[in-house]
Amino acid sequence: MDFINLILSHLIHFIEYIITVMGPWGISLLMAIESCNIPLPSEAILPFAGYIVSKGEMNFHVAAIAGAFGCVLGSIPSYYLGYFGGRKFIEKYGKYFLISHKDLEDADKWVEKYGDWAFFLCRMLPVVRTFISLPAGILKAKKRVFFTLTFLGSLVWSYVLVYVGVKMGQNMEAFKHIWHKFDIAIVLIFGVLGVLYIYKHIKHLKES
Repeated sequence: MDFINLILSHLIHFIEYIITVMGPWGISLLMAIESCNIPLPSEAILPFAGYIVSKGEMNFHVAAIAGAFGCVLGSIPSYYLGYFGGRKFIEKYGKYFLISHKDLEDADKWVEKYGDWAFFLCRMLPVVRTFISLPAGILKAKKRVFFTLTFLGSLVWSYVLVYVGVKMGQNMEAFKHIWHKFDIAIVLIFGVLGVLYIYKHIKHLKES
């Protein structure tokens, strides 16, 4: 647990530093990193932005829009990786990234069931929101529609978490205490999901 606390401490200080120095552009940068399939949780980024808002140092709407804008920027590389790599590339080399044929089939079914709105909904789901751009590219989702829905879904997500940060910011000590516990929970959840993800996909790859 001490090791986790050390990692979280550095992560929080990094987020605080970037947002404090760069303002809204820092929010966009951090959210872009998250959307590039790098596990930098928006659950830690946006609440701190909300705390800055509660101090009167940033506009509430600017903070939320900056978060959504960053999500769109970070989604571009992942989308085009899937778009130009294509299904054949993933079918051939996906096993090295633990992506099975079943994953592609599931993505097809998700989009077939919900259409383009699947991308909007996924942007408001923890974990899934970080990795949705790659299958969107593979499935050749219409760029304008995909990036528009990415922005709108991310905007809803950003407003909610910035608002949480504003409310927590009314008591800094309580904010740090709750945020710290929240981050530990996030790390543990990511760890469990990661183990299950690897186990499930290795099993699927063996069955392929």
